[in-house]
Amino acid sequence: MFTPNKTFTVDALSVRLYENETELARDAAQVVLTYLQKTMVEKGSVAILLATGNSQIKFLEALIALGAIDWSKITFFHLDEYLGIDANHAASFRRYMRERVESRVHPGAFHYIEGDAVQPIEECDRYTKLLQAQPIDLCCLGLGENGHLAFNDPPVADFRDRLSVKLVKLDQATRLQQVNQGIFSHLESVPQYAFTVTLPMLGSAKKIICLAPEKRKASAVKEMLLGSISTTIPASFLRMQAQATLFIDADSASLL
Repeated sequence: MFTPNKTFTVDALSVRLYENETELARDAAQVVLTYLQKTMVEKGSVAILLATGNSQIKFLEALIALGAIDWSKITFFHLDEYLGIDANHAASFRRYMRERVESRVHPGAFHYIEGDAVQPIEECDRYTKLLQAQPIDLCCLGLGENGHLAFNDPPVADFRDRLSVKLVKLDQATRLQQVNQGIFSHLESVPQYAFTVTLPMLGSAKKIICLAPEKRKASAVKEMLLGSISTTIPASFLRMQAQATLFIDADSASLL
């Protein structure tokens, strides 16, 4: 088991700093395993919101490798999906989840946002009802280079959003991030709109972890921790969430 080099708090947010991404991912997996086991004993079942992206890959691998989880008692949801792409598209978050999680652990249920739904507003309503049918025990997040959580980019983020799931126009910085990570070949191929779970819905989770390794996240980490709490950096929302923990490594903390 790895331990952080340093722990500290910023407002209500707990922060754990590690030497590198591997140590971060493995300790985050152990933290989550302990929490899931405890919650399973207390409730008999668990509901989890999962993020996609490169920051989650090592964590998911480490969590699955630990075993000791009765996946049949877990219901999964995910945070977001592009509008207009089907579940087999190379960039689909449904495909990411199906290949990296569902096909490997066979959970009790995995509820997906249907990005290619013919009536997107009704799809928002359908997914909202699924999310609200039970408390969310755990929310796993990544951090966007522009400070977004899920697809709550600065222009559309709302700390008091009345919606749980909504359609948003993606910030160009977010679309460029998808290209730079090799998810899409060029900017024009990145969808302009997406479904996202909103910030208040994320904040309703009983436990939140946010994984933010790598040098390219350093500016966003600095702004979310040292800047003002505002939708200019949506991730600063976590500084108001006492149940949240941010996991960073030496690279992403390099500007602090």
